[in-house]
Amino acid sequence: MKGMLFLATVVLTVNPLLTHISSASDQQGIPPQTVADYIHAVIEADRTFYTIHVVDRLQKNGGTIAAENWRAKKNVLPLPAQFLMESSDLAMKTGTKVRYRLISLWPINPHNAPYSESEKNGLEAVRQHPEQSASSTVKIGNQAYFQAIYADRAVSQACISCHNAHPRSSKKDFKMDDVMGGLVIEIPLPQ
Repeated sequence: MKGMLFLATVVLTVNPLLTHISSASDQQGIPPQTVADYIHAVIEADRTFYTIHVVDRLQKNGGTIAAENWRAKKNVLPLPAQFLMESSDLAMKTGTKVRYRLISLWPINPHNAPYSESEKNGLEAVRQHPEQSASSTVKIGNQAYFQAIYADRAVSQACISCHNAHPRSSKKDFKMDDVMGGLVIEIPLPQ
């Protein structure tokens, strides 16, 4: 919960900067790639910390486990992917127009499949070159967004075991540091 509040605070802090984001061709303001990189760094740090120092530690010591049905059961933690989704929902409630979510070419949850050709191409790009984000400008409704996709890597054995053993997983051979999918960050561009 502390990580979600920290992330919401960061989004609130970054949100006023969004009025000064430059478009891809405009040289004034903060470049959207820079803003996306900042947001990614915070999200990645929070999620990695939660995965390794909360979920893994508790499960290894025979304590609380993380599971898909965490809302329905007492003393169950959200999975790291659910932690990210919940923090994104909390950030949206602050009024920010920044959007982020996990996607994968092998999603366990069908909602985590790529929504567009742009997302599918971005996933392929970060799978081939995980050290680089894949970015483009996309139109969603009447709004133009800067879209950046970052590689989402396997950071713990718990993630790997869960994905490899899950009955809805179409890929069952993940290893440490493999690209399991991508984190999409979308930032609205000035009209």
